[in-house]
Amino acid sequence: MVDSWVNSAERIGADLHLELAGPGGRRAALIGALREAVRSGRLAPGTRLPPYRSLAADLGVARNTVADAYAELVAEGWLTARQGSGTRVADRAEPLRRPERTPVRTPLRARGPRHDLRQGVPDASAFPRAAWLASYRRAVQQAPSEVFGPGDPAGRRELREALTEYLARARGVRTEPERIVVCSGFAHGLRLLFGPAGGGVLRGPLAVEAYGLDFHRELLTAAGVRTVPLPLDADGARVDRLGRERAVLLTPAHQFPTGGPLHASRRAAVIDWARARGGVIVEDDYDGEFRYDRKPVGALQGLDPERVIYIGSVSKSLSPALRLGWMVLPERYVDGVLAAKGEREAWASVLDQLSLADLVGSGAYDRHVRRMRQRYRGRRDRLVEALAAQAPHVEVTGVAAGLHAVLRLPPGTERAALKAAAWQGVALDGLAAFRHPGTGMAAGTATDPAAEDGLVVGYATPPEHAYAAALDALCQVLPPPDNTRRSPACG
Repeated sequence: MVDSWVNSAERIGADLHLELAGPGGRRAALIGALREAVRSGRLAPGTRLPPYRSLAADLGVARNTVADAYAELVAEGWLTARQGSGTRVADRAEPLRRPERTPVRTPLRARGPRHDLRQGVPDASAFPRAAWLASYRRAVQQAPSEVFGPGDPAGRRELREALTEYLARARGVRTEPERIVVCSGFAHGLRLLFGPAGGGVLRGPLAVEAYGLDFHRELLTAAGVRTVPLPLDADGARVDRLGRERAVLLTPAHQFPTGGPLHASRRAAVIDWARARGGVIVEDDYDGEFRYDRKPVGALQGLDPERVIYIGSVSKSLSPALRLGWMVLPERYVDGVLAAKGEREAWASVLDQLSLADLVGSGAYDRHVRRMRQRYRGRRDRLVEALAAQAPHVEVTGVAAGLHAVLRLPPGTERAALKAAAWQGVALDGLAAFRHPGTGMAAGTATDPAAEDGLVVGYATPPEHAYAAALDALCQVLPPPDNTRRSPACG
């Protein structure tokens, strides 16, 4: 009998857990526990129960107590007992059922968009898994034992050396490992420079471009930093409007989100301003690797390493999930930033740092960037072609670089286009969302995006098989040539 129980133990496992509690003695407690196990569905119909002796030994009760409990439950119809078949849960013993819930329709936003054309996210499916795994394995195998202790807040020397070589070669950055501090991305860099933890490494007021990420502005505002918007035109930020600010935040290689590099004359002018004022330039090189129709624009930092804080990351080139970035600092700011980080690395994984160092040093990072540059250029070309065919009245700008484009719309149509896009399940951003709240419409000029409506369309995120459908859906929500407004239901 014991052998037959063991052979059928997979039905309920080797152990039958029962809580013997409550008034009335062990027999009554066992009967109540078995009823509850059947009622709740833990013991399904047809399940064979353990022999008397086995269950009695497990529960620490007399064998007759188990036999009496089984007999009473058989009499009540909860169990069945047959010679040679043992004691089983009766087939008609129905477990307690939960009441059925009325289906709830999930709003479109909660379900997620059908087509994601938001800016700022690379193609997640293109992450170089094999190359990263190979670099990670080498990093772990070759890492000295001290790697697995507390991390250096400056970051691993291996990564800082690899970045020194790579940034000089690919971005024209002039630095040395001692001036590089590893961080988890641009926002982390801003917190270290301006946040409470920074202890006043930098202070406001801070000049910023009239268009940029609202998240960064909110971060600065929360840190008590006043931001002053600089107008934009076809040549980038109007750095001639800089005044008594102590620092300026720029995206000189590719203005975010309007596109285009900072003109050479303005690059020189802002360096002159920093030297004359004793100020500093914070350079956000968020997608400097991706250039298509023009020569690469080198980092502004190369013009004066003592006046520019250069911040970059792998959020666009590899993945934002890695949380790896770097700050290239003038010598006078290194100690302050390290003090802000604390004595131990609390943000960027040391093993990820070593993996990235290997990926860069082996050449795999360069190969991945070149491959993605080709892919994103193809995506960009398909976007431009689709608009030319289906919406030739819409002007496309900012497409010479990066992972997004700006579609210029007739005045007063941006909000309606966004509403139509949401109705059709197309996720994208309006140009107004990136406008500094201190930038008034009166400040706009014929070339100032503050005077225009527009959509910021990311072309890196949609999977390849769905990209054509995403472009078709985008074209359907754009304003018609005659500028008449359409109902969202009409697409």
